[in-house]
Amino acid sequence: MSSATPTPTRVRRLPVVGALRLGRPSDVWFKPALSVVAAVAPPSLLLVALGRLDLVAYTMAGSLCALYAHHRPYAARAKVLAWVVLGMLGGLAVALVTASLTRNAVVLVTVGALLAAVQKAVCDATRVGPPAHVILTFVSSATLFVPQTLGQVPGHLALAAAAGAWAWLVGMAPAPLRPHGPERRATAQALNTAAAYAETARGGEESAGARSAAYAAVHAAWQALLAARNRPSTTRRALERLVVRAEVALAAPADTDPARLRAWADAVRGSGRVPRTGDPRRDEGSLGERDELVGVAAERAVAPRPLWSRLGPLAPLAVRTALGCALAGYVSLALGADRPYWALVTAASLYQANLTLTWSRAVQRVVGNLVGVLLFAAVTPVARLGPLALVLCILACNFGAEALIGRNYWLGSVCVTPLALLVTELPGYQPTGELVTDRVVDTLVGALVGFAAALAVTDRRAGRRVERALTAVDRARERAARLAAGPVSTPAALEAARRGLAAAVVDLRATADAAAGEWWQRALPQERVVLAEQAAHRTLAATVRRQGLLPDPGTTSTQTHTEDTSP
Repeated sequence: MSSATPTPTRVRRLPVVGALRLGRPSDVWFKPALSVVAAVAPPSLLLVALGRLDLVAYTMAGSLCALYAHHRPYAARAKVLAWVVLGMLGGLAVALVTASLTRNAVVLVTVGALLAAVQKAVCDATRVGPPAHVILTFVSSATLFVPQTLGQVPGHLALAAAAGAWAWLVGMAPAPLRPHGPERRATAQALNTAAAYAETARGGEESAGARSAAYAAVHAAWQALLAARNRPSTTRRALERLVVRAEVALAAPADTDPARLRAWADAVRGSGRVPRTGDPRRDEGSLGERDELVGVAAERAVAPRPLWSRLGPLAPLAVRTALGCALAGYVSLALGADRPYWALVTAASLYQANLTLTWSRAVQRVVGNLVGVLLFAAVTPVARLGPLALVLCILACNFGAEALIGRNYWLGSVCVTPLALLVTELPGYQPTGELVTDRVVDTLVGALVGFAAALAVTDRRAGRRVERALTAVDRARERAARLAAGPVSTPAALEAARRGLAAAVVDLRATADAAAGEWWQRALPQERVVLAEQAAHRTLAATVRRQGLLPDPGTTSTQTHTEDTSP
């Protein structure tokens, strides 16, 4: 390990304009947008036909579960969506029972803040998202302030459960048509980012950011492929070989043809046959066609880390969330607000991996909500034409929020804000001016108080996590280097060591980036991080060469061969 002197942390400027800059939309932005409409519309329209518009809020709680897990393979998505529905019902049950037992606003805010902290910690630990905990917190917090009786609770929960089951079906509906769609998209992303890195490296302008993004995309592709723990299909094995090709490009960009990687990526995104890469590993001691992915079977057999071990590092974030949400709600109550949960949810939505990102989210939330209340004022006359018009406006806002939020959070908030305001009108119409004023005040209160709580509760463990990540990279690099230099290393051991080192490098970069955005902490070992990454990449390249993974010079043609791997 290098003894480079840690670089003192610089004073960072708080981004404002940069936080509002629009990005490229997701390639599959329409999937969550259409899914939420398909999940919300049938239960809502049925209740409109029955004349029970006041119950739409409960079915919508279950329907919003359709927003989750669109990036996961269907075998994993089925489980994740089921857990999301159960989590939604659990938070809703606590809120309904609490609302039926007390109308003390301070107690309700306190319960809402604690629920928000639990939801935030569990969603981050299980990496459920987007939209992570925000939807769960919105539902449970809003329900706390709806008058209930204990006798009504089972019926309201049953409505939410039925809508949640429908949302599960909506989320799983594409599986028969494109059973490997999520894995294909993840593989294509890995190939494209590897091609982009190879181009910069071959042009003599190697970018650390491009390399980190490429390694992260390859790691995400492996996670998607490994998430299906059932017996691998022919298509999935072909996708795994393509991800191996992306790994080769990262280790040896000079020997990579970016055009060929992009051609493979374009073919994978479609619904046709998966491209055949050919097998460069024919030498003795290297991985052959039949056992080239022996490391995959071993990784698929490894059990995930226990949930409790993943929750420990999230303690500061959970405390931030609980404190910020509670204080935001209390301040809102002190100002005479009727809906303090708006301030609570605003605070809950701010908390990201570090303070810099939390500040950016605060800026985005405030700007989006301020523009959103203007949109609400504009659509209110249409929404009040009748129950059907109100539900249609809610559906339009749902679609708009998911279609735009991928460009930037503030743009999605422009549609989320009128959606939240329209939901308050389900039991009956209310003065527009009062709703707009309350929403603006609660947004400002939630953002200011929530960010102040983030400043007060700093994550002083961030530096220690960087040290642990550095140690993990050093150990993984030493193991991979030892196996690469050994004359009798087995293919499975080399494959596992290479993938373990690549995963450790991805984790180090993510940990270092998160820690760099924290304030009021000791200086981070930035130079050691850079040196560790450089050494790890050299070892990865050596391991690739030892495995015989580099393609022959004569195989760099962009011609794409195919094999029948249709489902």
